[in-house]
Amino acid sequence: MAQQLTSPKAPQVIPGANNLAGGQTPTVDQRRALYLKLFSGEMFKGFQHNAIARDLVMKRTLQNGKSLQFIYTGRTQAEYHTPGNPILGNSDGAPPVAEKTITCDDLLISSAFVYNLDETLSHYDLRSEISRKIGYALAEKYDRLIFRAIARGARQASPVSATNFTEPGGTQIRVGSSTNESDAFSSTALVAAFYDAAAAMDEKGVSGDGRVAVLNPRQYYELIQAVGSNGLVNRDTQGTALQSGQGIIEIAGIKIFKSMHIPFLGKYGTKFGGTTGQTSPGNLGDFIGPSLEDASGATTGINNDYGTASEFGAVSAGLIFQKEAAGVVEAIGPQVQVTNGDVSVIYQGDVMLGRLAMGADYLNPAAAVELYVGASAPSAF
Repeated sequence: MAQQLTSPKAPQVIPGANNLAGGQTPTVDQRRALYLKLFSGEMFKGFQHNAIARDLVMKRTLQNGKSLQFIYTGRTQAEYHTPGNPILGNSDGAPPVAEKTITCDDLLISSAFVYNLDETLSHYDLRSEISRKIGYALAEKYDRLIFRAIARGARQASPVSATNFTEPGGTQIRVGSSTNESDAFSSTALVAAFYDAAAAMDEKGVSGDGRVAVLNPRQYYELIQAVGSNGLVNRDTQGTALQSGQGIIEIAGIKIFKSMHIPFLGKYGTKFGGTTGQTSPGNLGDFIGPSLEDASGATTGINNDYGTASEFGAVSAGLIFQKEAAGVVEAIGPQVQVTNGDVSVIYQGDVMLGRLAMGADYLNPAAAVELYVGASAPSAF
């Protein structure tokens, strides 16, 4: 049997202490409930600290089904009315409508077994640390899938393609003019790409509300350094807030975020060596800048198409998009489950489990812009 909690808003509790009103003696089940609230809070903090894409796209909750449809309506035209003629809709049949179906992927989990003796002998809060890392793991996968969906959308034509009413598709913008990957880190080239992206979205009728960019940390800090020297970046906040990478600064009305989860030069988040001009800080371990993995519909557990590593290529260098660029459906939001009762007695420990069920895909390609380096833009798939 497992307990679960879906809300991160829990009262502050002290594990092992009497947290009940009136000094009542808590039962075993009550103590476990208090632990669960605390560990759920740690997991949610870890998730929310690392997952930025969730609030930047169209999010819907999926109930009583495995997929959800998003409707995309094309443009229509105004025409003059002839006196006496019935009004039965525009003569050209506009506006055209397209439907996008996003399916929920399989259950995504991250878990750990906590042995009672290890917990007793440790001099720190083992469960809180593990809960936070579980939240990190879920957030990492969540963001990666959404960013891959946006990049894919930037390479697509519009899903609305009725005769004489073909809508604009996605945009790909080259950063710099050389064939070197170092162009991806040039503040001047990045700013020029931002203005190109803003103009392209204006021309394609994309709303100016909710426009954001997601860059890797080194790109972001290159822009930060350019603030004082040449005024390339518009901002109304100074000091430490400027360094947060959480949409504080803007270029051309586009709020800028930083993330290690975007597809970047064939990897996630960062790349060193080669023609990047970037030197590794050393001791990277196994989790910094991993290569992209296959995540197409043929991949176990995945029911949407996030592309294969080869389809993505190795020249993508950042994303600029508006909220309508992609959608995400959640059948199960981030949750924590912890074993209890007989299970804990038999195994002398507990399994701590974080889980969620979601799926993502692009919606309106015109609202997505992919930055790239080199002579050729990455191909659609």
